[in-house]
This record gives sequence, C-alpha cells and structure tokens, in this order.
Amino acid sequence: MNNSFVNTARLLGAGLRALLVLTLVTGVVYPLVVTGIAQAAFSTKANGSQIKADGRVVGSSLIGQQGYSLRYFQPRPANGLGTNSVNPRYKLILSGATNLSADSKVLLKQVEDAKAKVVKDNSVPGYTVKPSDVPADAVTSSGSGLDPDISPAYADLQVHRVAEKNGLSVAAVEKLVKDHTTGRTLGFMGEPRVNVLELNVGLKDLVAQK
Repeated sequence: MNNSFVNTARLLGAGLRALLVLTLVTGVVYPLVVTGIAQAAFSTKANGSQIKADGRVVGSSLIGQQGYSLRYFQPRPANGLGTNSVNPRYKLILSGATNLSADSKVLLKQVEDAKAKVVKDNSVPGYTVKPSDVPADAVTSSGSGLDPDISPAYADLQVHRVAEKNGLSVAAVEKLVKDHTTGRTLGFMGEPRVNVLELNVGLKDLVAQK
C-alpha cells in the first residue's frame, strides 16, 4: 500500500479522534461541570436572579420594570428605552440611554416634567412634596433605562402616597422600605439602594395581611 495513503489515513484518523475527544470535553463535560457548579453555588444568579410572587416568576431583580400603578412604588424614568421597529410582530423593549447632553433643552424639559409629576403624584392630604425634595434619580433615567433600583430618598418620598392608596399606616410602609434597603456593597462601593420590584412584592404581601 502506498505510504502516502497510509500516512493520510493515519492523520485523518488522529484528527477525527481529536475532534471527538474535544467535542466531548468542551461540548459536553465542560458545560455540565460549569452548570453544576453554578447551580450548586450560585443557583439564584445562575437562573437569572428571578423574583417570584404567588408561586410564579414576576421578573428579575436585575431588570427594572415600568407601568406600575400609583398604588405601588415607582421606578426611575426610562426615557432611553426604545421599541422594536424592524420586526413589529414581536413587542420588544430595547435598552438604551437618551444620549442627551447636560445642556439639552429636551433633557431639561423631561426633567422638569418628571419633577412636576413626582410632586403632584406624591402630594397627599397631610403631606406635601416640594420640588426641592425630589432626588435626582426620580427625574433622570439610567444609562440602560432598566435600572432596577431607586435611592432610599426616592422610596421615602413615595411612602405617604403608597400608604394612602393602600390604606396602610405610614409607619408600616416606612418599615417596609427600611427592610428592603440595601447598603453599599462591601460597605464602601456604590450607594444605598432599594430594589423596586422586590419592594412592590413586599408591599403586595403587606396589603394582603391587613
């Protein structure tokens, strides 16, 4: 038999064996090991940081939601979000920022309108919100438009309105906010924050208990 043919067949056989071994290791064994470790050590994060209520998934703690009624705590504005215009068969929300400069008249108008709405919505009998009380995160959107958190100051500003709309005491709603306030990561990174979805799930449970 021709040596050239034998060598070619040997090389092809070696290549095929290497392909099968690497496919098994990188395509089966490695993903199973990584998935197993993730599920065992970080199951919540590995599954998308899901939040459940009434036995079903209602969202992720990492992604902010819009469209809450005034009975609930409101998130940051989401002016940078876009909609899918390429394939209108699917209703998709596209994350993004407004890209408006600090001296933009459009941005200034958005902030002024948002501040006026916050003052109007959260001023209830016995509690009046002043424009100077409104924190920055209540009137500006994040870079992604999907920030799941608000500042404790914005959550506190909404307490009286939420209490009035749900027939709860102000003290009970204040405690709810305090219980859902997360401090700085490792004590020094970032700012204290309140996850809006988790807070509203807690609010729903509180209303059900009254």
